[in-house]
Amino acid sequence: MDHESYMREALELARQAAAEGEVPVGCVIADAQGTIVGRGRNRREKASDATAHAEIEAIRQAGEALGSWRLDGCTLYVTLEPCPMCAGAIINSRIPALVYGAADEISGSCGSVIDLFFERYGHHPTVYAGVLAEESAELLRSFFSALR
Repeated sequence: MDHESYMREALELARQAAAEGEVPVGCVIADAQGTIVGRGRNRREKASDATAHAEIEAIRQAGEALGSWRLDGCTLYVTLEPCPMCAGAIINSRIPALVYGAADEISGSCGSVIDLFFERYGHHPTVYAGVLAEESAELLRSFFSALR
């Protein structure tokens, strides 16, 4: 599968989140062989948990599937640029590659507000920004428009 195929999987999870009244963000993690080992979507409202982001859920699931907190060789695909917490989790789980869709001008921590991956941490993932960005952004715009 290519980046767009995995991002479409993440977009489907984002749609599921929106259907449940959650901000539509979805995430998948693929291992070095291309198998999806982690899936996540926002569940902050349902869980009453500020840390219930799509990336955190997917990282936890991938760690369980692989039997390690080190997600070497994995690629994380997420529909929205990660926030500081999720960028930190990517660093701490040693994920070598991040692919995201829409930029987040409010809390994006991979270049929009700050780029935590350029700080002096011991791990610096490769970032591929803007994959299916318009689809990801439109899903978010539609969700927030319906709330108003």
